[in-house]
This record gives sequence, structure tokens and C-alpha cells, in this order.
Amino acid sequence: MRNYIERKRVLVTGGAGFLGSHLIDRLLERGDEVICADNLFTGSKRNLEHLHSHPRFEFLRHDITFPLYVEVDLIYNLACPASPIHYQHDPVQTTKTSVHGAINMLGLAKRLGARIFQASTSEVYGDPAVHPQPEAYWGNVNPVGTRSCYDEGKRCAETLFFDYHRQHGLDIRVARIFNTYGPRMHPNDGRVVSNFIVQALQGRDITLHGNGRQTRSFCYIDDLVDGVLRFMDTPSGEDGSPGFPGPINLGNPDELTIGQLAEQIIRLTNSGSKLVFHPLPADDPIRRRPDISRARERLGWEPKMTLEEGLRRTIGYFKQLLFDHA
Repeated sequence: MRNYIERKRVLVTGGAGFLGSHLIDRLLERGDEVICADNLFTGSKRNLEHLHSHPRFEFLRHDITFPLYVEVDLIYNLACPASPIHYQHDPVQTTKTSVHGAINMLGLAKRLGARIFQASTSEVYGDPAVHPQPEAYWGNVNPVGTRSCYDEGKRCAETLFFDYHRQHGLDIRVARIFNTYGPRMHPNDGRVVSNFIVQALQGRDITLHGNGRQTRSFCYIDDLVDGVLRFMDTPSGEDGSPGFPGPINLGNPDELTIGQLAEQIIRLTNSGSKLVFHPLPADDPIRRRPDISRARERLGWEPKMTLEEGLRRTIGYFKQLLFDHA
């Protein structure tokens, strides 16, 4: 644990969500003080209930489309619904969260002179024409589709972060996060891992969109948080100038088809579920795999968790959620 002099005061927006709650655990474990700001649209207090009486943790119910006035050393901006079901529920608000939220958090970081992290997404690459996706690839995004509120909102947020970096010398870190899974995923968020696990555990048909041959790459949450912390901890320049801003891909480069994922989950849950196929949603990417060469070189980071072990842990979480709390 850090000593008092080294201890940082950290703001995590979207901290009651899947990624945010795991990040907060790690920040507290290493001795930091944490303020979590979340409007609880997709986040859950259940993810934070074990921190209720923690002396270095504070929860604020707040929507970052409105300004926030706190005194912190570091900011992790994670706030935004990340699954299609949730971000398409109120697409205007989704764009506001990415854009107005970024403006508010960047303004706070500028006032405080704080380093700020932006949780961007692999969705900035759209349905990629380059495979695997390196950070230099500009993407293939439909600006007027049903996914655009999230894809273009995140792209605009990246623009804002880099303009604050260039114009105001702000110390930023922008990470493009690929598919991540693990305990505390929302059971009804429509994401493929949680969908398949819940359906398999309940003995329902497993729904695949398209022909099941589209690919994804799945990173376990602990590995992802390791990457986020390593990136945020990279030092500034010796003259006090901002450090490496990114963007940097964080994800697992092991690619598999959605059909293979479904079959593995059926096997690990000993489920009798059958596969059923539905039409592919508009603008859904056919292939998705990160090029993590930059993360390996700059951060010395790559995922360690095997998919099978990560799925076992995630299945265990959902078993407890669905049956122990029924």
C-alpha cells in the first residue's frame, strides 16, 4: 500500500459499472482515495456494496453531462453506457454523455492540472477494413446509423481529449478498449458473453446474430484493469511535459468466432441449450481483433488470463447472481 505522501485522490466516473468497480477496487488496494461519480443508469450500487464503509471511498450520484466540482489528482473518465441495448435506449443522451461529459471532465482536469484517462472503445474502428486493428487505422464508421450515438460520440471525445492536450498541454491518456468480460457484467446488457452465459445457465436457446462466424477477441477484466493502470501510471516528461497520450489498444488479440464462444460456454455450463440464429444488427462489425504491439512496447502489457479460466470465473459469478439471489 502507498504511504500517505504518495496517496492519490482519484475520481472515477462511471465507477459503479463493470469496469469502473473493478478499477476502484484496485485503486483502493494500492492505497489511493477514490471518489466514484455515477448516475446509476447502467451502473449498480451492488457492484460497490463491499465498499460501503471503506474509509477511502466516497460515492456521488452524478451525471457528468453536468459539471462536477471536486479536488482530485487523477481522473478516470469511464462514464457512458457501453452495450447496444443501453446506449440505443436514449441515443441523444448517449452522445451527450460522451461529448458534454468529456468537456466537463476535461475542464475539471484543466482547472486542477490533473492527469485524465479516457475510456475509448474499439467501436471507433467501426466495421474495420483493416485487420487486426492498429491505432493508426482511422476506422470505417457509419455516422448516421443506430450505433452512431456511441461510435461517433466516442470518436468526438477522442478529438476533444487530443485538442485539450495540444491546446492546453493537458496530460491525457486515451485507451481504446476491446471486448472485455468478467464478474459484475450486467446480466441484461445484451453483450455476447453475458447473454450466452445467462441463456446457457437458464437452459434457454442461445441466440446468435448472423451466421455465428463473425469474430471477437475477449479480454478478462483483471487483465484489462492492469493495462489501464499501467497506462495511467506512465510518467510525464522529465521537464514536466505531458507523457505519452495514446491512443493505445487494450484488449486480447486471441480471435475466435461467436459460434466457437457459444459452444465453449455450453460445454463449461453443461447446458442443453441449442443455438438459434437471428439477423445481424445494422453496422455490427464482422471481425474485431486488436493489434496490441503498442501496448506491449510502451507498457510491457499483454493479457495473461486464458479464455477458459476467465469464462469459468464469469460463469461462477452469474450462477451466484441468478440462483443465490433468486
